[in-house]
Amino acid sequence: MTVPPQARALLPLVLPALLVGVGSSLILLLLSFVAERLQDLLWDTLPDAVGVSGTSAGWIIAALTAAGLVVGLIVWKMPGHAGPDPATLGLVDPPLPVRVLPGIALAVIVGLAGGVSLGPENPITAINIAIAYALGMKAMPRTPAAEWVGLAAAGTIGALFGTPVAAALILSETVAGPPDPRPLWDRLFAPLVSAGAGSLTTVLIAHPTFEIDVPAYDGPHWGDVLSAMVVSSAAAVVGLAAVYAFPYLHRAFRQLGHPVLMLTVGGLVLGALGALGGHLTLFKGLEEMKELTAEASDHDAGNLLLLAVVKLLALCVAATCGFRGGRIFPAVFVGVALGMFAHALVDAVPPALAITCGILGVLLATTRQGWLSLFTAAAVVPDLDLLPLLCVAALPAWLLVTGRPDMLIEEEPQKMDRSETSASAGPSGPSGPSGPADPSGPAAPAAPSNGPAS
Repeated sequence: MTVPPQARALLPLVLPALLVGVGSSLILLLLSFVAERLQDLLWDTLPDAVGVSGTSAGWIIAALTAAGLVVGLIVWKMPGHAGPDPATLGLVDPPLPVRVLPGIALAVIVGLAGGVSLGPENPITAINIAIAYALGMKAMPRTPAAEWVGLAAAGTIGALFGTPVAAALILSETVAGPPDPRPLWDRLFAPLVSAGAGSLTTVLIAHPTFEIDVPAYDGPHWGDVLSAMVVSSAAAVVGLAAVYAFPYLHRAFRQLGHPVLMLTVGGLVLGALGALGGHLTLFKGLEEMKELTAEASDHDAGNLLLLAVVKLLALCVAATCGFRGGRIFPAVFVGVALGMFAHALVDAVPPALAITCGILGVLLATTRQGWLSLFTAAAVVPDLDLLPLLCVAALPAWLLVTGRPDMLIEEEPQKMDRSETSASAGPSGPSGPSGPADPSGPAAPAAPSNGPAS
């Protein structure tokens, strides 16, 4: 049987896609492992050594302030200043110069270990894109540069979520550029190979799971349709409040002028918020949301609302003062807390339905990614009976968020120095600029014009 030209065009990318996917996963796992070991040191070993509790208000404030100081020094002194202003970046952006990657890696490790309310997704995706682009353009210079960006982004997203489905859904929303007559699956074929390799590597090594402990959903009822729409819409409104506050917080921190001062003050504010909300409002939020739902009976409606508000404020502060990290995972914690709050207010609303709709609404507001929001909500509470309700609940929530500002600062990133162009990773939001990765290297591809904002 002859191989059609379309298949012959796709085959040469299979091996590079496999390598990029596996490499993306290994980099994610390595940085996560180092961050977890440092976290154990900061929050268990050191407090025990000095005879204090790692969950005490004093330790939380001290640890987060110290994390801000250290990240500030990294941003100030490391080559490339740990990349452009993270508040201007999305999940998938043009490649950064390789020289800035050590600073980004150090900044994200310290932030994750120090309890900052951000996830690893944005900086690790940026690291993987830069490495894949630099190596790929040397090994296969005739391959379009955008292919390497797509392979690294897909491999990282697959590794983060433990499934290539997440990458397929997100990339199907971010396909941009000149008209392409190829079928969608031809365009997604190599990225899906990378996503599959990345997700399988992560699953085989780390066995990640997003599932939480929540009472099983007993099947759809007519009243659940209204409940789902109300909860998702209310959660979207809460998320939009953070979106509108985002530029004001960013402007306030920029008034401080120096990265060390901005991040140290940001760490202090995060410490105060952590002392108010407790240890559940620290870190990226995935393990904390599992602990929250496992101990649901210990939290009344008022405490759940407090946790949601504190976490959302912490997310905004961390993302605007200069910490390197993504906003998806902490936003999921906010959605879980809001869903539990809705159930606590109205017991008739099933907790599984309330939680998934809370996640859906918050993510729609903060990311503007419909597939990502639906997928994440379904991954946290994997029940097929909830899917039709989630699809319906997404509609009014989307009407509330569409056309609103993104959780992204739409400005040209500040240049890091005269010898490199930091604007290479400009915003990937609807109107965000993008530029070359390195003036001395091949022209970098533009970021997807509607890439995820977090």
